[in-house]
Amino acid sequence: MITDGQSMLSVGSCVEKNMFRLFRYLKNYKKESVIGPLFKLIEACFELAVPLVMANMIEKGIRNEDMPYILKMGGIMVLLGVLGLACSLTAQYFAAKASVGFGTALRTDLLRHINKLSYAEIDSIGSSTLVTRMTADINTAQSGVNILLRLLLRSPFIVVGAVIMAFTVSVRLTLIFLVIAPCLAFVIYKIMSLTIPRYKNIQKTLDRTNLLTGEALSGARVIRAFSRQHDEEKEFAAMTDELTELQIKAGRISALMNPLTYVIVNLAVAVLIRAGSVHVNSGSITQGELIALINYLNQILLALLAMAILVTNITKMQASAIRINDIFAVKPSVTDEGNTEVTEVSGAPCVEFCNVSFSYQGSDEYALEDIDLTVKRGETVGIIGGTGSGKSSVINLIPRFYDATKGQVLVDGVDVKKYPFSQLRSKIGIVPQRAVLFKGTIRDNMKWRNKYADDEEIIRALKLAQAYDFVMEKPDKLDEIIHQEGKNLSGGQRQRLTIARAFVGSPEIVILDDSASALDLATDAKLRRAIAEETSGMTVFIVSQRISSIKNVDKIIVMDDGKIAGIGTHKELFRSCEVYREICLSQLSEEEVRSIGKS
Repeated sequence: MITDGQSMLSVGSCVEKNMFRLFRYLKNYKKESVIGPLFKLIEACFELAVPLVMANMIEKGIRNEDMPYILKMGGIMVLLGVLGLACSLTAQYFAAKASVGFGTALRTDLLRHINKLSYAEIDSIGSSTLVTRMTADINTAQSGVNILLRLLLRSPFIVVGAVIMAFTVSVRLTLIFLVIAPCLAFVIYKIMSLTIPRYKNIQKTLDRTNLLTGEALSGARVIRAFSRQHDEEKEFAAMTDELTELQIKAGRISALMNPLTYVIVNLAVAVLIRAGSVHVNSGSITQGELIALINYLNQILLALLAMAILVTNITKMQASAIRINDIFAVKPSVTDEGNTEVTEVSGAPCVEFCNVSFSYQGSDEYALEDIDLTVKRGETVGIIGGTGSGKSSVINLIPRFYDATKGQVLVDGVDVKKYPFSQLRSKIGIVPQRAVLFKGTIRDNMKWRNKYADDEEIIRALKLAQAYDFVMEKPDKLDEIIHQEGKNLSGGQRQRLTIARAFVGSPEIVILDDSASALDLATDAKLRRAIAEETSGMTVFIVSQRISSIKNVDKIIVMDDGKIAGIGTHKELFRSCEVYREICLSQLSEEEVRSIGKS
């Protein structure tokens, strides 16, 4: 991060480094990156020749009333204009091709990098920020590259070329050009130094606006249920007002570029006309040459206006480049780099926790502490406990969504940190707490775990998850389209489809993280019966708040405040574990409680 105490030189150096880091995404467009600016330079050469043609037309054609010469010079000017237009269009085509390719490559690489980040980094950064940097920031960088390829060489070339051409006409009058150069350079530098930090603030505010928008859209039903639309509108209006105010302030500073440069250059034109008239009267230069000088000065003005546009876009690109590189600078805390396929230990437990403690990033307290646990292959394990007791934290360590802070998590006798992600996660079918489905057909969603699964395998998983009947009732059955996030399905239907998806491909380990909360008791009972009967050889973890969902499993783990309060069967824990007994008493009828006590 750039602190207030750093010098402007340090700021500029940091900005340049951030921009140059992104230019590597032009490596596959080297030809386009050369051809675009080259044709812009050729166009500039044609443009620089026009004032001399105009001077000759005035001196030799108009003064001598030589119509054929006037037409000849006019034809040359038209030809120069047509050639310049052709070069400009060619340059624009190649610059656009290079910039679009740059944006595509950058966006792809950034998404690839984000996909490598663990849950810890994504939790810390925030999804709204990632979306803004994937869209708005990359679009800004892409536009900046397009402008750079078209104007970065052309504008300075026009300025320098016009000064050189002016020197060939009159050395003394060209000194006026050299006087205004430092003034223009100071204006450009000052505006650039003032706008860069403001554009960074705009992007940060845009992050917060996107977060608020995302929450409003995803929570639309809750907002309406509590009649909070007006409050949300006020909060959103306040945020957009802040964003508008920041943009207006930055825009006002950027808007000073054109009038200031116009004032400086037009003052120079006035001085040039005044001084030039004296030289024309003395005969040291001709009227045509004075007009050529004025044309060159106007060319400098237009080039500087283009430079102003370039500077404005560069400042935006710099701010976006810093933000994009900030994401690239985040290194994943959970990685499988260097891991090769491992061989499981024969006869080892399916899952084993060895003195495991775990804390979330930025937290000083352990979410899990001293977890020792052994689960044999083929066992069905229930995990229960109060809210925040660490149930989900335990199962998130098995597929290595997070790394244990202390201790080891073993799968088939091998530390999960030694597995390649593909090998470890191919063993596991996961049903998250929030039922997530993607836009597409039911068949497409069922193939997420195994893209080669056939319809027979999908139907078997649907039957196990108690989803077969309602799927077959759909007009298109497996080809029925699911809307984004499964909005055209009920909560229970979404949960059953996510459960079915986890069982496609017959994983070794299945994790059901409170995945039956939206199911009615009858469907939940059928699901438990199907899991017990049809998952022979699979190790199944069932995280639930319901005693009824786990009371018949092989082993129950009771979590309390990040620690294991008890391990055993339903009856054993009712007698020996106070935490489990309290849960039972809160959920079971008196008759069920008495039957446990008697058995």
